[in-house]
Amino acid sequence: MSSRPSLSLQRHIKASPAKVFRAWTDPAQIMKWMRPGGTEMIHAEIEPHANGRFRLTLRAPDGEEHDVSGRYLEVVPHAKLVFTWAWRTMPERESLVTVVLRPDGEGTWLTLTHEQFADEAARDAHRGGWTEGLDGLERYFA
Repeated sequence: MSSRPSLSLQRHIKASPAKVFRAWTDPAQIMKWMRPGGTEMIHAEIEPHANGRFRLTLRAPDGEEHDVSGRYLEVVPHAKLVFTWAWRTMPERESLVTVVLRPDGEGTWLTLTHEQFADEAARDAHRGGWTEGLDGLERYFA
């Protein structure tokens, strides 16, 4: 097992696992809620199946664009997504994201685990980004 830095975040979302899953896998929906650090998502390509790819482009308030992409390793509809994660500017720093959705009454417990960071600074930066992204997901279903 790798000793590289990782993070794990949990949220309770006021929507069914099916709706939360679609929010992660439908380009039109992810563009509405995934806006970490005041960014705007300006492009989303998502192929939510094993070996499918995704590419997201975010524009920062200063106009700089950030591209992240990866490949889906596991897709369990309404329950789990596992995908690689690499920024265009640092493709050698590929990491791994797992999103697990568990039904909870009329809502969903979401657990996001991001592993295999190159260092603690990368983990800490992503913790902030994912926290803000999940804040957006909560607002999307509020």
